[in-house]
Amino acid sequence: MARTKIHVGLEIGTSKICMVVGEVKSDGSVKILGVGQSKSVGVRKGEIYDFPQVRACVKDALVKAEDASDVEVGSVFLAVTGAHIQGVNNRGSFRLPDGEESIEQEHVNEAKEIARSVAIPQDHVYLHHIIRRFGVDGYEHASSPIGLSGKTVDSDFHVVHGIRSRIENQIKCVREMPLDVDDLVFSPIATAQVALDREARERGALVIDIGGGTTDYALYLDGVIEATGCIPVGGDHITNDIHLVTGLPFSKAEILKVREGDASGDPARSVGTAKVVDEKGFSDAEVKRQLLNDIIRQRLEETMGLLLSRLPAGAMEQVGTGVFLAGGTSLMRGFGELAHEVFGRDIYRPEPPELSGVQASFKDPQFTTALGLIRYAQIVESERAPKRGLLGRLWPFSR
Repeated sequence: MARTKIHVGLEIGTSKICMVVGEVKSDGSVKILGVGQSKSVGVRKGEIYDFPQVRACVKDALVKAEDASDVEVGSVFLAVTGAHIQGVNNRGSFRLPDGEESIEQEHVNEAKEIARSVAIPQDHVYLHHIIRRFGVDGYEHASSPIGLSGKTVDSDFHVVHGIRSRIENQIKCVREMPLDVDDLVFSPIATAQVALDREARERGALVIDIGGGTTDYALYLDGVIEATGCIPVGGDHITNDIHLVTGLPFSKAEILKVREGDASGDPARSVGTAKVVDEKGFSDAEVKRQLLNDIIRQRLEETMGLLLSRLPAGAMEQVGTGVFLAGGTSLMRGFGELAHEVFGRDIYRPEPPELSGVQASFKDPQFTTALGLIRYAQIVESERAPKRGLLGRLWPFSR
């Protein structure tokens, strides 16, 4: 009889650190046993810049997750992000030796190895090698072509890589808990595990996860991953814009953004003034709604424009399902209308599927990546033994 399996996902974000403990049952369903959250201090644009502070925040999230789940956490699936991480597509082609006409496993392996061997900077390491499709004599196949007749076999991969030292810092932070790292997952790939089902991937979908310091994205076309990336801009940049233009303290600018801001561009929502009531006896802060909303909209419009420019030419024309918005900043009022204007597609919010034990608040889009790590772990568990590729090279010895 199949046993249940406990998996833990950890996201070290710019605004929050989140650890989620999930139980994968024998029937494949997932139950969330507990969640630990901590305000993030020491992270900028998704990357660690104050190691001791981040370590303390991760420790706090760990204690809360263990208390909530009644599970002693020993290892985690770790989400990583940052502008240094890049995703590229690469195709490998292998011609069968003379006299051989049936494609065998070794032929496919040769094509895979060629496709996986993307030239990367010396200070980078591989994070993911994701198979996209195969080909035989120029004709594409969704599944392995072993046993088919042909002279040339092709393998198409999406390869993700990033700067070794920055990735090592996140691993080191987790190791000092002390916890093991089961695997590293580029954040938008984790987010997509929850945001998209098979039909959405087949019809084409774009996932955008916009947090405090970064905007991550993953594009799927014809059922396979087409592009991934990270733009080092997020909700904190909007707050800073409000602070610089209005002269308000950063804390008040954040409150004003969250409580009163609107990105839709609707003139009816930009009438009058927005007020922040001061609870410490100082004078209240007032800003014209038109000014506030213009600041918010301009920054988000610029960020979405940057993202759009990074996608392959004509990609959005192939997106049939729409755009899925996740991350805390996606909760901004009017952001859906703005995204619809920019991308010209239907806008959705990810809904966690087939999960139990989840508090209502945990279905919030800002937790999509953390949930996606559990889904990713479930897939890894079902498809193969946990890998030690990258981690084996970075950390050859156990803690």
